[in-house]
Amino acid sequence: MKAVAYTHSLPISDPRALQDMDLPDPRLESPHDLLVRVRAISVNPVDAKVRLNRSPEPDHPVVLGWDAVGTVLEAGSQASGFKPGDRVFYAGDRNRAGSNSERQIVDARLVGHAPTSLSDAEAAALPLTSITAWELLFERLGVARDGGEGQSLLIVGAAGGVGSMLIQLARRLTRLKVIATASRPESARWVTELGAHAVIDHHQRLAPQLAALGITEVSMVASLTHTIEHFDDCVEALAPQGKLALIDDFPALDVMKMKAKSLSLHWESMFTRSHFQTTDMARQGEILDEIARLADSARLRTTLTRSQGSISAENLRHAHELIESGRSIGKLVLEGF
Repeated sequence: MKAVAYTHSLPISDPRALQDMDLPDPRLESPHDLLVRVRAISVNPVDAKVRLNRSPEPDHPVVLGWDAVGTVLEAGSQASGFKPGDRVFYAGDRNRAGSNSERQIVDARLVGHAPTSLSDAEAAALPLTSITAWELLFERLGVARDGGEGQSLLIVGAAGGVGSMLIQLARRLTRLKVIATASRPESARWVTELGAHAVIDHHQRLAPQLAALGITEVSMVASLTHTIEHFDDCVEALAPQGKLALIDDFPALDVMKMKAKSLSLHWESMFTRSHFQTTDMARQGEILDEIARLADSARLRTTLTRSQGSISAENLRHAHELIESGRSIGKLVLEGF
């Protein structure tokens, strides 16, 4: 099968960083597995992080990719709810070969039925960021569906993929007041279109900007990028007993700064369930089915903002360059081989 993979961990400027390859067709490995023909993929920051930090074993190229839409070719005996021909979408598992290939094996418990109202490219933009935003909002921060009356959520770095979904979920499914941060006119327009009640600039101090909006403190903060730079501002903006949720990577934080306000810290990684094979792993498939229902009822929109062409090493290298620049808005998608 055709695939894009790498054999050495290299900067994306090196043509060998991602290469077109012919690899053996994968086979079902467990009764829960699905074999999927991949139709469209999107690119996430985790793709670039893994490429830079995971060195392949000799003669074992690494196939990246954690978002896909495709068609089921084969279903294991315990892959309940799926059959050949089903159109599905998913974000997969970091411990297995990714979606940058014509065929992929994925655990059915992590898979949802793709939205019928969206194209393959539009649907491919959703899985990883939807699951991350959903788990962060409802499971880590503990906001109830239709809850949050009188509370506020500040989303730092809101124009990226996760922020784009988090704004929509918070606006459509809760009563939270949503304040987004964006540093450029185009990203400010984007988060406003998605439903943010207000927008401030994360390149300036947050608390004075909130005060100018008549907001003295926020109940929760979701810091989605460059947390190490914004941490002090987030602590300052949070109300006593507030909650701070994080998804990005950094060397260390001085969490003692949170003590005086009795602030709580919440980590979100959508790969936790698949990595540890938790007993509730099937919850991610359920979340994706709910995302599909919300999309098909026009309550959620795709976050696709850029099509990068077909799935090839050259196009994926360009996609990784854009992701690594930190200036992408919404999601970037590739479609077909």
